[in-house]
Amino acid sequence: MDLKSCSLFAGSIARLYSDAYDTMKAYEYKELDAVDLANLIDDRQVTPAELLALAQELTELKNEALNAIVQTFWELADKQLNELTNGPFAGIPFLIKNLNQQVSGTVTTNSSKLFLNELSDQDTTLVSRYKSAGLAIFGKTNTPEFGLATTTEPQLHGPTKNPWNLLHSTGGSSGGAAAAVASGIVPMANASDGGGSIRIPASCCGLFGLKPTRGRVPIGPFAMEGWGGLSTSHAITKSVRDSALLLDFTQGPELGSPYHAPTTDSSFFETHAIEPGKCRIALCLETFNGAPYDPQVVEITKKAAKNLENLGHTIEETKLSINPELVRSAHGIIAVSHIGSTVKKMAKKLNQVITEEHLEKVTWNNYLSAQEISGADYAGAIGDIHQMGRIVSEFFTDFDLILSPSLACAPPRIGALDTMSEDTDRYLSLLYQMIGYTSLFNDTGHPACSLPLGLNSEGLPIGSQLVASFGNEKLLFQIANQVEKAGYFQPILPLRN
Repeated sequence: MDLKSCSLFAGSIARLYSDAYDTMKAYEYKELDAVDLANLIDDRQVTPAELLALAQELTELKNEALNAIVQTFWELADKQLNELTNGPFAGIPFLIKNLNQQVSGTVTTNSSKLFLNELSDQDTTLVSRYKSAGLAIFGKTNTPEFGLATTTEPQLHGPTKNPWNLLHSTGGSSGGAAAAVASGIVPMANASDGGGSIRIPASCCGLFGLKPTRGRVPIGPFAMEGWGGLSTSHAITKSVRDSALLLDFTQGPELGSPYHAPTTDSSFFETHAIEPGKCRIALCLETFNGAPYDPQVVEITKKAAKNLENLGHTIEETKLSINPELVRSAHGIIAVSHIGSTVKKMAKKLNQVITEEHLEKVTWNNYLSAQEISGADYAGAIGDIHQMGRIVSEFFTDFDLILSPSLACAPPRIGALDTMSEDTDRYLSLLYQMIGYTSLFNDTGHPACSLPLGLNSEGLPIGSQLVASFGNEKLLFQIANQVEKAGYFQPILPLRN
Protein backbone atom coordinates (compact mmCIF):
# COMPACT_ATOMS: atom_id res chain seq x y z
CA MET A 1 0.00 0.00 0.00
CA ASP A 2 1.38 3.43 -0.94
CA LEU A 3 1.20 5.51 2.22
CA LYS A 4 2.49 8.62 0.48
CA SER A 5 -0.52 8.83 -1.78
CA CYS A 6 -2.73 9.41 1.27
CA SER A 7 -0.43 11.70 3.26
CA LEU A 8 -0.95 15.42 2.67
CA PHE A 9 2.22 16.35 4.46
CA ALA A 10 4.72 13.60 3.67
CA GLY A 11 6.77 15.64 1.23
CA SER A 12 7.15 18.72 3.39
CA ILE A 13 7.89 16.62 6.46
CA ALA A 14 10.54 14.62 4.63
CA ARG A 15 12.20 17.88 3.58
CA LEU A 16 12.13 19.03 7.19
CA TYR A 17 14.42 16.14 8.07
CA SER A 18 16.90 16.58 5.25
CA ASP A 19 20.67 16.63 5.59
CA ALA A 20 20.38 19.66 7.86
CA TYR A 21 19.10 17.33 10.59
CA ASP A 22 21.28 14.50 11.82
CA THR A 23 18.72 13.10 14.27
CA MET A 24 15.06 13.76 14.93
CA LYS A 25 14.40 15.59 18.18
CA ALA A 26 11.85 14.51 20.77
CA TYR A 27 9.64 17.55 20.26
CA GLU A 28 9.53 16.81 16.51
CA TYR A 29 8.71 13.14 17.07
CA LYS A 30 5.82 14.05 19.41
CA GLU A 31 4.10 16.16 16.76
CA LEU A 32 3.84 13.41 14.13
CA ASP A 33 1.37 10.57 13.70
CA ALA A 34 2.40 7.01 12.85
CA VAL A 35 1.78 7.41 9.11
CA ASP A 36 4.08 10.45 8.98
CA LEU A 37 6.77 8.59 10.92
CA ALA A 38 6.44 5.58 8.60
CA ASN A 39 6.91 7.88 5.60
CA LEU A 40 10.08 9.32 7.14
CA ILE A 41 11.45 5.82 7.73
CA ASP A 42 10.59 4.91 4.13
CA ASP A 43 12.39 8.04 2.89
CA ARG A 44 15.43 7.17 5.06
CA GLN A 45 15.09 10.45 6.94
CA VAL A 46 14.97 8.64 10.28
CA THR A 47 15.63 5.08 11.43
CA PRO A 48 13.49 2.75 13.54
CA ALA A 49 16.29 2.65 16.13
CA GLU A 50 16.19 6.44 16.43
CA LEU A 51 12.42 6.38 16.96
CA LEU A 52 12.69 3.70 19.64
CA ALA A 53 15.41 5.76 21.36
CA LEU A 54 13.08 8.78 21.33
CA ALA A 55 10.25 6.70 22.79
CA GLN A 56 12.62 5.58 25.54
CA GLU A 57 13.75 9.16 26.19
CA LEU A 58 10.15 10.36 26.48
CA THR A 59 9.19 7.41 28.68
CA GLU A 60 11.98 8.29 31.09
CA LEU A 61 11.06 11.98 30.96
CA LYS A 62 7.27 11.75 31.33
CA ASN A 63 6.21 8.42 32.78
CA GLU A 64 7.20 9.10 36.38
CA ALA A 65 4.59 11.87 36.53
CA LEU A 66 1.95 10.12 34.41
CA ASN A 67 2.33 6.45 35.38
CA ALA A 68 1.01 5.49 31.96
CA ILE A 69 3.44 2.60 31.36
CA VAL A 70 3.78 -0.12 34.00
CA GLN A 71 6.25 -2.41 32.23
CA THR A 72 8.98 -1.88 29.65
CA PHE A 73 11.08 -4.43 27.75
CA TRP A 74 13.57 -2.55 25.60
CA GLU A 75 15.65 -5.62 24.77
CA LEU A 76 12.61 -7.36 23.27
CA ALA A 77 11.83 -4.21 21.29
CA ASP A 78 15.41 -4.09 20.00
CA LYS A 79 15.04 -7.70 18.90
CA GLN A 80 11.87 -6.78 17.01
CA LEU A 81 13.78 -4.05 15.19
CA ASN A 82 16.28 -6.66 14.03
CA GLU A 83 13.41 -8.80 12.69
CA LEU A 84 11.27 -6.07 11.11
CA THR A 85 8.68 -7.08 8.57
CA ASN A 86 7.70 -5.00 5.55
CA GLY A 87 4.50 -3.93 7.29
CA PRO A 88 3.07 -0.40 6.99
CA PHE A 89 4.27 0.60 10.47
CA ALA A 90 7.73 -0.99 10.26
CA GLY A 91 9.76 0.49 13.13
CA ILE A 92 7.03 2.55 14.83
CA PRO A 93 7.15 2.35 18.67
CA PHE A 94 4.01 0.84 20.19
CA LEU A 95 2.49 -0.15 23.53
CA ILE A 96 0.13 -2.98 24.56
CA LYS A 97 -2.55 -2.62 27.21
CA ASN A 98 -1.75 -4.65 30.32
CA LEU A 99 -5.02 -6.58 30.07
CA ASN A 100 -5.62 -9.96 28.38
CA GLN A 101 -3.20 -9.37 25.48
CA GLN A 102 -0.06 -11.51 25.76
CA VAL A 103 3.46 -10.71 24.55
CA SER A 104 5.72 -13.76 24.63
CA GLY A 105 8.34 -13.49 27.37
CA THR A 106 6.41 -10.94 29.45
CA VAL A 107 3.85 -10.94 32.26
CA THR A 108 0.35 -9.54 31.80
CA THR A 109 -0.87 -8.75 35.32
CA ASN A 110 -4.35 -7.44 34.40
CA SER A 111 -3.48 -5.07 37.30
CA SER A 112 -4.26 -7.89 39.73
CA LYS A 113 -2.09 -9.65 42.30
CA LEU A 114 -3.56 -12.93 41.06
CA PHE A 115 -1.64 -12.62 37.78
CA LEU A 116 1.75 -11.41 39.03
CA ASN A 117 3.51 -14.59 37.92
CA GLU A 118 1.65 -15.20 34.64
CA LEU A 119 4.56 -15.28 32.19
CA SER A 120 3.38 -15.90 28.63
CA ASP A 121 5.24 -18.17 26.22
CA GLN A 122 3.34 -17.02 23.13
CA ASP A 123 1.79 -13.91 21.60
CA THR A 124 -1.94 -13.45 21.31
CA THR A 125 -3.25 -13.28 17.74
CA LEU A 126 -3.62 -9.50 17.83
CA VAL A 127 -0.07 -9.00 19.10
CA SER A 128 1.19 -11.25 16.28
CA ARG A 129 -0.66 -9.04 13.80
CA TYR A 130 0.85 -5.92 15.35
CA LYS A 131 4.29 -7.41 14.89
CA SER A 132 3.48 -8.37 11.30
CA ALA A 133 2.53 -4.74 10.70
CA GLY A 134 6.05 -3.83 11.84
CA LEU A 135 5.26 -2.25 15.19
CA ALA A 136 8.06 -2.25 17.77
CA ILE A 137 6.35 -3.18 21.05
CA PHE A 138 8.35 -1.94 24.05
CA GLY A 139 5.96 -1.97 27.00
CA LYS A 140 2.53 -2.32 28.58
CA THR A 141 0.15 0.40 29.70
CA ASN A 142 -1.73 0.82 32.95
CA THR A 143 -5.34 -0.34 33.38
CA PRO A 144 -7.70 -0.87 36.34
CA GLU A 145 -7.93 -4.34 37.84
CA PHE A 146 -9.52 -6.63 35.20
CA GLY A 147 -10.48 -3.47 33.26
CA LEU A 148 -13.48 -3.02 35.54
CA ALA A 149 -13.30 0.70 36.32
CA THR A 150 -13.79 3.73 34.08
CA THR A 151 -10.73 5.39 35.58
CA THR A 152 -7.22 3.92 35.74
CA GLU A 153 -6.18 3.75 39.39
CA PRO A 154 -5.31 0.14 40.28
CA GLN A 155 -3.97 -0.67 43.73
CA LEU A 156 -1.22 -2.80 42.15
CA HIS A 157 0.29 -0.18 39.84
CA GLY A 158 -1.07 3.14 41.11
CA PRO A 159 -3.07 5.85 39.29
CA THR A 160 -2.47 7.11 35.76
CA LYS A 161 -2.72 10.91 35.55
CA ASN A 162 -4.11 13.00 32.73
CA PRO A 163 -1.46 14.92 30.73
CA TRP A 164 -3.91 17.83 30.44
CA ASN A 165 -4.15 18.17 34.21
CA LEU A 166 -2.37 15.80 36.58
CA LEU A 167 -5.10 16.16 39.19
CA HIS A 168 -7.58 14.50 36.83
CA SER A 169 -8.06 10.98 35.53
CA THR A 170 -7.39 9.72 32.03
CA GLY A 171 -10.55 7.66 32.21
CA GLY A 172 -10.41 3.93 31.77
CA SER A 173 -9.93 1.22 31.31
CA SER A 174 -7.39 2.08 28.57
CA GLY A 175 -6.18 5.07 30.57
CA GLY A 176 -2.49 4.25 30.35
CA ALA A 177 -2.73 3.97 26.58
CA ALA A 178 -4.43 7.37 26.31
CA ALA A 179 -1.89 9.09 28.56
CA ALA A 180 1.02 7.62 26.59
CA VAL A 181 -0.41 8.89 23.30
CA ALA A 182 -1.53 12.31 24.61
CA SER A 183 1.91 12.93 26.11
CA GLY A 184 3.64 12.00 22.84
CA ILE A 185 5.47 8.88 24.02
CA VAL A 186 3.88 6.94 21.17
CA PRO A 187 1.65 8.07 18.28
CA MET A 188 -0.86 5.30 19.00
CA ALA A 189 -1.36 2.47 21.50
CA ASN A 190 -3.37 -0.72 21.83
CA ALA A 191 -6.64 -0.39 23.77
CA SER A 192 -9.76 -2.45 24.47
CA ASP A 193 -13.38 -1.57 25.11
CA GLY A 194 -15.98 -3.53 27.10
CA GLY A 195 -18.21 -0.64 28.14
CA GLY A 196 -16.48 2.42 26.72
CA SER A 197 -12.85 1.72 27.59
CA ILE A 198 -11.44 3.04 24.29
CA ARG A 199 -13.85 5.94 23.83
CA ILE A 200 -13.85 7.18 27.44
CA PRO A 201 -10.06 7.68 27.79
CA ALA A 202 -9.87 9.04 24.23
CA SER A 203 -12.45 11.64 25.27
CA CYS A 204 -10.69 12.43 28.56
CA CYS A 205 -7.32 12.91 26.84
CA GLY A 206 -8.36 14.71 23.63
CA LEU A 207 -7.68 11.85 21.21
CA PHE A 208 -9.41 9.72 18.56
CA GLY A 209 -10.64 6.34 19.75
CA LEU A 210 -12.56 3.80 17.69
CA LYS A 211 -14.34 0.74 19.07
CA PRO A 212 -14.70 -1.65 16.11
CA THR A 213 -17.73 -3.76 15.27
CA ARG A 214 -18.15 -6.90 17.37
CA GLY A 215 -15.93 -9.63 15.90
CA ARG A 216 -13.87 -7.27 13.72
CA VAL A 217 -10.61 -7.77 15.66
CA PRO A 218 -9.47 -11.14 17.07
CA ILE A 219 -8.59 -11.51 20.75
CA GLY A 220 -7.60 -15.22 20.89
CA PRO A 221 -6.25 -17.78 21.21
CA PHE A 222 -6.64 -17.92 25.00
CA ALA A 223 -10.20 -16.54 24.87
CA MET A 224 -12.25 -16.30 21.71
CA GLU A 225 -14.46 -13.43 22.82
CA GLY A 226 -14.43 -10.88 25.62
CA TRP A 227 -17.23 -10.57 28.18
CA GLY A 228 -19.68 -12.52 26.04
CA GLY A 229 -19.06 -10.28 23.04
CA LEU A 230 -19.24 -6.94 24.90
CA SER A 231 -15.49 -6.33 24.66
CA THR A 232 -13.33 -5.75 21.62
CA SER A 233 -9.84 -4.40 20.95
CA HIS A 234 -8.24 -1.75 18.77
CA ALA A 235 -6.31 1.43 19.58
CA ILE A 236 -6.24 5.05 20.73
CA THR A 237 -4.58 7.32 18.18
CA LYS A 238 -3.65 10.93 17.45
CA SER A 239 -5.08 10.79 13.92
CA VAL A 240 -7.98 9.15 12.13
CA ARG A 241 -5.79 7.72 9.38
CA ASP A 242 -3.55 5.88 11.88
CA SER A 243 -6.61 4.14 13.28
CA ALA A 244 -7.86 3.22 9.80
CA LEU A 245 -4.54 1.80 8.63
CA LEU A 246 -4.00 -0.16 11.83
CA LEU A 247 -7.46 -1.72 11.57
CA ASP A 248 -6.68 -2.83 8.01
CA PHE A 249 -3.80 -4.93 9.29
CA THR A 250 -5.46 -6.36 12.41
CA GLN A 251 -9.03 -7.11 11.31
CA GLY A 252 -10.38 -10.48 10.28
CA PRO A 253 -11.21 -13.80 11.96
CA GLU A 254 -8.71 -16.19 13.47
CA LEU A 255 -8.90 -19.95 13.73
CA GLY A 256 -11.75 -20.79 16.05
CA SER A 257 -13.52 -17.41 15.87
CA PRO A 258 -17.14 -18.04 16.93
CA TYR A 259 -18.26 -15.18 14.65
CA HIS A 260 -16.76 -12.23 12.83
CA ALA A 261 -17.79 -8.83 11.53
CA PRO A 262 -19.00 -8.43 7.93
CA THR A 263 -16.12 -8.50 5.46
CA THR A 264 -15.13 -5.24 3.80
CA ASP A 265 -14.75 -4.72 0.07
CA SER A 266 -12.02 -2.10 0.41
CA SER A 267 -9.26 -0.89 2.69
CA PHE A 268 -10.26 1.43 5.53
CA PHE A 269 -7.10 3.46 4.90
CA GLU A 270 -7.66 3.77 1.16
CA THR A 271 -11.24 4.95 1.65
CA HIS A 272 -10.99 7.01 4.85
CA ALA A 273 -10.29 10.28 3.00
CA ILE A 274 -13.18 9.87 0.52
CA GLU A 275 -16.00 12.36 1.08
CA PRO A 276 -18.90 10.49 2.72
CA GLY A 277 -21.70 12.41 1.01
CA LYS A 278 -24.60 13.97 2.85
CA CYS A 279 -25.53 11.98 5.95
CA ARG A 280 -28.64 11.99 8.10
CA ILE A 281 -27.40 12.11 11.70
CA ALA A 282 -29.51 11.48 14.83
CA LEU A 283 -28.51 13.75 17.72
CA CYS A 284 -29.12 11.87 20.98
CA LEU A 285 -28.42 13.99 24.06
CA GLU A 286 -29.98 11.90 26.83
CA THR A 287 -27.88 9.07 28.22
CA PHE A 288 -28.93 5.60 27.11
CA ASN A 289 -28.78 4.16 30.64
CA GLY A 290 -30.67 6.99 32.37
CA ALA A 291 -27.67 8.58 34.12
CA PRO A 292 -27.66 12.39 34.55
CA TYR A 293 -25.40 14.47 32.33
CA ASP A 294 -23.24 17.57 32.70
CA PRO A 295 -24.80 20.44 30.68
CA GLN A 296 -21.35 21.52 29.42
CA VAL A 297 -20.86 18.12 27.83
CA VAL A 298 -24.17 18.39 25.99
CA GLU A 299 -23.42 21.94 24.81
CA ILE A 300 -20.12 20.80 23.31
CA THR A 301 -21.92 18.01 21.43
CA LYS A 302 -24.52 20.51 20.19
CA LYS A 303 -21.63 22.58 18.82
CA ALA A 304 -20.26 19.41 17.17
CA ALA A 305 -23.68 18.96 15.56
CA LYS A 306 -23.50 22.52 14.15
CA ASN A 307 -20.05 21.77 12.75
CA LEU A 308 -21.42 18.66 11.04
CA GLU A 309 -24.23 20.76 9.58
CA ASN A 310 -21.59 23.16 8.25
CA LEU A 311 -20.07 20.18 6.45
CA GLY A 312 -23.38 19.51 4.70
CA HIS A 313 -24.99 16.88 6.92
CA THR A 314 -28.54 16.86 8.28
CA ILE A 315 -28.95 16.76 12.06
CA GLU A 316 -32.17 15.67 13.78
CA GLU A 317 -32.45 15.62 17.56
CA THR A 318 -34.25 12.46 18.63
CA LYS A 319 -34.24 9.57 21.12
CA LEU A 320 -33.53 5.87 20.92
CA SER A 321 -36.38 3.66 22.10
CA ILE A 322 -34.21 1.76 24.55
CA ASN A 323 -35.14 0.81 28.12
CA PRO A 324 -32.42 2.42 30.33
CA GLU A 325 -32.89 -0.14 33.09
CA LEU A 326 -32.34 -2.94 30.59
CA VAL A 327 -29.12 -1.30 29.40
CA ARG A 328 -27.79 -1.21 32.97
CA SER A 329 -28.96 -4.66 34.05
CA ALA A 330 -28.08 -6.72 30.95
CA HIS A 331 -24.60 -5.23 30.64
CA GLY A 332 -23.99 -5.68 34.36
CA ILE A 333 -25.08 -9.32 34.46
CA ILE A 334 -22.83 -10.28 31.55
CA ALA A 335 -19.76 -8.33 32.73
CA VAL A 336 -20.06 -9.47 36.36
CA SER A 337 -20.53 -13.11 35.30
CA HIS A 338 -17.31 -13.02 33.32
CA ILE A 339 -15.39 -11.42 36.18
CA GLY A 340 -16.61 -14.24 38.38
CA SER A 341 -15.50 -16.78 35.80
CA THR A 342 -12.03 -15.22 35.51
CA VAL A 343 -11.46 -15.28 39.27
CA LYS A 344 -12.80 -18.83 39.59
CA LYS A 345 -10.49 -20.13 36.82
CA MET A 346 -7.49 -18.41 38.37
CA ALA A 347 -8.30 -19.83 41.80
CA LYS A 348 -8.33 -23.32 40.29
CA LYS A 349 -5.05 -22.72 38.48
CA LEU A 350 -3.37 -21.39 41.61
CA ASN A 351 -4.99 -24.12 43.73
CA GLN A 352 -6.03 -21.67 46.41
CA VAL A 353 -9.13 -20.14 47.92
CA ILE A 354 -9.62 -16.56 46.77
CA THR A 355 -10.40 -14.12 49.58
CA GLU A 356 -11.03 -10.40 49.85
CA GLU A 357 -7.28 -9.93 50.40
CA HIS A 358 -6.54 -11.00 46.82
CA LEU A 359 -8.74 -8.46 45.05
CA GLU A 360 -9.79 -4.82 45.10
CA LYS A 361 -13.11 -4.29 46.84
CA VAL A 362 -15.07 -3.59 43.64
CA THR A 363 -13.65 -6.72 42.00
CA TRP A 364 -14.37 -8.76 45.14
CA ASN A 365 -17.96 -7.53 45.20
CA ASN A 366 -18.34 -8.44 41.53
CA TYR A 367 -16.96 -11.91 42.27
CA LEU A 368 -19.51 -12.38 45.06
CA SER A 369 -22.33 -11.03 42.90
CA ALA A 370 -21.43 -13.43 40.10
CA GLN A 371 -22.16 -16.36 42.41
CA GLU A 372 -25.76 -15.10 42.76
CA ILE A 373 -26.36 -14.92 38.99
CA SER A 374 -28.06 -18.00 37.57
CA GLY A 375 -27.64 -19.53 34.15
CA ALA A 376 -31.16 -18.38 33.37
CA ASP A 377 -30.22 -14.80 34.36
CA TYR A 378 -27.22 -14.89 32.04
CA ALA A 379 -29.21 -16.35 29.14
CA GLY A 380 -31.83 -13.68 29.66
CA ALA A 381 -29.21 -10.92 29.56
CA ILE A 382 -27.80 -12.30 26.30
CA GLY A 383 -31.30 -12.27 24.85
CA ASP A 384 -31.76 -8.67 26.03
CA ILE A 385 -28.60 -7.36 24.34
CA HIS A 386 -29.57 -9.12 21.12
CA GLN A 387 -32.93 -7.38 21.20
CA MET A 388 -31.23 -4.06 21.83
CA GLY A 389 -29.03 -4.80 18.83
CA ARG A 390 -32.13 -5.31 16.72
CA ILE A 391 -33.65 -2.02 17.89
CA VAL A 392 -30.48 -0.05 17.15
CA SER A 393 -30.11 -1.71 13.75
CA GLU A 394 -33.70 -0.77 12.90
CA PHE A 395 -32.88 2.80 13.92
CA PHE A 396 -30.15 2.82 11.28
CA THR A 397 -32.69 2.20 8.54
CA ASP A 398 -33.69 5.85 9.06
CA PHE A 399 -30.35 7.40 10.05
CA ASP A 400 -26.77 7.03 8.84
CA LEU A 401 -25.16 7.91 12.17
CA ILE A 402 -25.86 8.62 15.82
CA LEU A 403 -24.16 11.61 17.46
CA SER A 404 -23.96 11.87 21.27
CA PRO A 405 -21.50 12.95 23.95
CA SER A 406 -18.83 10.35 24.64
CA LEU A 407 -19.40 10.45 28.39
CA ALA A 408 -21.85 12.35 30.56
CA CYS A 409 -19.30 14.16 32.70
CA ALA A 410 -15.90 15.81 32.51
CA PRO A 411 -12.74 13.80 33.28
CA PRO A 412 -13.08 13.17 37.04
CA ARG A 413 -10.43 13.98 39.59
CA ILE A 414 -8.04 11.26 40.69
CA GLY A 415 -9.71 9.37 43.53
CA ALA A 416 -13.29 10.22 42.57
CA LEU A 417 -13.92 6.61 41.47
CA ASP A 418 -12.46 4.58 44.31
CA THR A 419 -12.31 0.83 43.68
CA MET A 420 -11.65 0.28 47.40
CA SER A 421 -14.69 2.29 48.51
CA GLU A 422 -17.45 0.93 50.73
CA ASP A 423 -19.85 3.49 49.21
CA THR A 424 -21.27 1.39 46.37
CA ASP A 425 -23.99 3.89 45.46
CA ARG A 426 -21.51 6.72 44.99
CA TYR A 427 -19.21 4.49 42.96
CA LEU A 428 -21.98 3.28 40.66
CA SER A 429 -23.37 6.80 40.21
CA LEU A 430 -20.12 8.05 38.65
CA LEU A 431 -19.55 4.79 36.77
CA TYR A 432 -22.99 5.00 35.13
CA GLN A 433 -22.33 8.61 34.16
CA MET A 434 -19.07 7.67 32.49
CA ILE A 435 -20.61 4.79 30.51
CA GLY A 436 -23.99 6.46 29.98
CA TYR A 437 -23.50 6.94 26.24
CA THR A 438 -20.98 4.20 25.46
CA SER A 439 -21.98 0.84 26.97
CA LEU A 440 -25.12 0.40 24.86
CA PHE A 441 -22.98 -0.10 21.75
CA ASN A 442 -20.90 -2.74 23.49
CA ASP A 443 -24.20 -4.51 24.11
CA THR A 444 -25.30 -4.18 20.49
CA GLY A 445 -21.88 -4.60 18.85
CA HIS A 446 -22.12 -1.50 16.64
CA PRO A 447 -18.92 0.42 15.78
CA ALA A 448 -18.47 3.73 17.60
CA CYS A 449 -15.78 6.35 18.01
CA SER A 450 -14.95 9.35 20.19
CA LEU A 451 -13.77 12.54 18.49
CA PRO A 452 -11.90 15.33 20.37
CA LEU A 453 -14.30 18.18 19.63
CA GLY A 454 -14.27 20.45 22.67
CA LEU A 455 -12.89 21.71 25.98
CA ASN A 456 -14.94 22.50 29.07
CA SER A 457 -14.59 25.62 31.24
CA GLU A 458 -11.66 24.02 33.09
CA GLY A 459 -9.80 23.41 29.83
CA LEU A 460 -10.32 19.64 29.96
CA PRO A 461 -11.04 17.64 26.78
CA ILE A 462 -14.62 16.61 26.05
CA GLY A 463 -15.30 14.09 23.29
CA SER A 464 -18.34 13.51 21.11
CA GLN A 465 -19.35 10.01 20.00
CA LEU A 466 -20.38 8.87 16.54
CA VAL A 467 -22.00 5.46 16.01
CA ALA A 468 -22.59 3.72 12.67
CA SER A 469 -24.54 0.70 11.45
CA PHE A 470 -23.15 -2.77 12.11
CA GLY A 471 -19.91 -3.33 10.20
CA ASN A 472 -19.73 0.25 8.89
CA GLU A 473 -16.43 1.51 10.31
CA LYS A 474 -15.73 2.94 6.85
CA LEU A 475 -18.35 5.66 7.31
CA LEU A 476 -17.04 6.49 10.79
CA PHE A 477 -13.53 6.94 9.42
CA GLN A 478 -14.80 9.10 6.54
CA ILE A 479 -16.86 11.41 8.76
CA ALA A 480 -14.11 11.60 11.39
CA ASN A 481 -11.53 12.39 8.72
CA GLN A 482 -13.81 15.08 7.28
CA VAL A 483 -14.19 16.68 10.71
CA GLU A 484 -10.46 16.40 11.42
CA LYS A 485 -9.45 17.98 8.10
CA ALA A 486 -11.98 20.80 8.62
CA GLY A 487 -9.99 21.78 11.71
CA TYR A 488 -12.66 20.90 14.27
CA PHE A 489 -10.45 18.54 16.27
CA GLN A 490 -8.99 20.19 19.37
CA PRO A 491 -5.19 20.49 19.29
CA ILE A 492 -3.29 17.94 21.36
CA LEU A 493 -2.34 20.47 24.02
CA PRO A 494 0.10 18.35 26.09
CA LEU A 495 2.37 17.85 23.07
CA ARG A 496 3.27 21.53 23.24
CA ASN A 497 4.81 21.05 26.67
